[in-house]
Amino acid sequence: MSGDDALFVWSMIVGIGVATFLIRFVPIALLARLELPGWLKRSLRFVPTAVMAAIIAPPLFFVGGTPTIEPELPRLAAATLAAWVAWRSRSTLLTVVLGMLALWGLQSLLG
Repeated sequence: MSGDDALFVWSMIVGIGVATFLIRFVPIALLARLELPGWLKRSLRFVPTAVMAAIIAPPLFFVGGTPTIEPELPRLAAATLAAWVAWRSRSTLLTVVLGMLALWGLQSLLG
């Protein structure tokens, strides 16, 4: 790779990194200065739960990329355990760790 090519690649990496940072930072910086209405603050509490559900639900009902109404037993059991842990502990880290350990353990036991 010549010097001009390397400069172009590095400038693209830095430029994309700065753009990515700004896209995420600017809304946070603006919202930090505003006093949000109470209804919006209450609504934002549900964002982590919605994101976790969006990450966890598709693998339960799409096995191998195909929709199914018969979820795999290890996935369903691990998701049920993770939901219970989340409800009892309110800890995202503990939920993810125990859910993944349960999934891996059940998959190795049940094949």
